Amino acid sequence: MDFAPTPEQERIREAVAKLCAQFGDDYWLKHDKDGGFPQELHLALARDGWLGVAMPEEFGGAGLGISEAAVMMQAIAESGAGFSGASAVHMNIFGLNPVVVFGTAEQKRRMLPPLIAGRERACFAVTEPNTGLNTTRIKTRAERSGERYLISGQKVWISTAQIAEKVLLLARTTPLEQCRRPQDGLSLFYTDFDRRHIEVREIEKMGRRAVDTNQVFFDGLPVPAADRIGEEGRGFEYILHGMNPERALIAAECVGLGRCALARAAQYAKERIVFDRPIGQNQGIQHPLAANWMALEAAALMVFKAAWLYDRGEACGAESNAAKYLAAEACFDACQQAVMTHGGFGYAREYHVERYLRESLVGRIAPVSPQLILCYIAERVLGLPKSY
Repeated sequence: MDFAPTPEQERIREAVAKLCAQFGDDYWLKHDKDGGFPQELHLALARDGWLGVAMPEEFGGAGLGISEAAVMMQAIAESGAGFSGASAVHMNIFGLNPVVVFGTAEQKRRMLPPLIAGRERACFAVTEPNTGLNTTRIKTRAERSGERYLISGQKVWISTAQIAEKVLLLARTTPLEQCRRPQDGLSLFYTDFDRRHIEVREIEKMGRRAVDTNQVFFDGLPVPAADRIGEEGRGFEYILHGMNPERALIAAECVGLGRCALARAAQYAKERIVFDRPIGQNQGIQHPLAANWMALEAAALMVFKAAWLYDRGEACGAESNAAKYLAAEACFDACQQAVMTHGGFGYAREYHVERYLRESLVGRIAPVSPQLILCYIAERVLGLPKSY
C-alpha cells in the first residue's frame, strides 16, 4: 500500500502549478467582476498538451489516467483559479469519455483532436428545467429524418454554451411510453453547436462568472446520423460511463480550492496582529483551521482511491460519490472558515476568500446533490430500501 504520488504525478502537479502561476489573483478578480471566458488559461493548457491528459495518445492526448487528471485539476483549483479555472477545461478532461469508449474509429479521429488542441470547445447538454436529476424523464426529442436527426427541446445549467463550437447532447429518440424501461430510448450526439437553430440565454449567478451558465433552446437542430455516439437508444448507458470520473475530478477540484482557501487563511492568521499578538496564536482561530486541514486530507485520500479504482477498471461508484461528498463539504467548510478568519476583510473582494466561498457552492450542488449521494450510499452500500 503506497500513498505517495508517482514521480510522473508529482511532475504533473509542479508543471500545472507553474503554468497557473502566470494567472494570478488580479486575473481571476477581473474575471469574477467582468465575466468572460478565461481564454488565455485555456490556450496555455492546450499549448502545453494538458487538455488531452486522459485522452488516447493516437489522437493527440497524453494517454494518462483519471488519477493524473485529478492531480492536474486539483492543481488548477489550488492555484487560486478555483472553479473558474477548472470549469473552463472540464469537457476536455472527461466530457468526451463516451466518445473515447463508445465512438467509432472515424468519430474519434474527427472529434477528439480539435478538442485536445484547443481549436474547439464543447458544452454538455443533459439537464432540463423540469426534470433536474431525473434524467430518464427528459423531454428534448431527436426525430430521425433520413440520414439526420432533428432535435428540439430545452436544456438548462449548460456551461460554456456562449463560446462552444460543439455540444454533447442527450435526447429522447423513442417516446418514453414505448420503452420497456425509463432509461431506454435516449440517444447521445456530439455535433456542431449551430446557432442558427440554437438560442442561448445566460443565467446570472453568484459566482464562477468566468465560465458562463445558460438556458439553451434547440429548434429543429439538424444532426447527421454520423454524429450519434454508439447505438440509438443507449445514450443513458453511455453517459453513466463518464459519471464516476466526473465526480472524482470535481472532488479533486474541491480539495484544491479548499487547500487554497486554507493556505490564505493560515497566512493571514500569522500576519494579522490584534491585542499585540497574531490572531493565529489563538486556539479559536487555530482549531477550526486544523480541522479543515484534516477534513481536506481525508477527502483527498478518497479522491485518489476512486480515481485509482477507475483506472484499474474496477467498480468505483461508491468511492467516487463519497469523494465528491466529502471533498465538497470539506471545501465549503474551509472556504467559510477562511472568510471568518479574515473577519471583516474576508467580506472584501480584494482578499479573494469571499470568491472562494461563493465558488465552493458549485461543488456541493453539482453535478449531484449531497442528499442524493447519501441516498446512493445508503442503498448501494448499506443495502437499505430506496427512499424515492
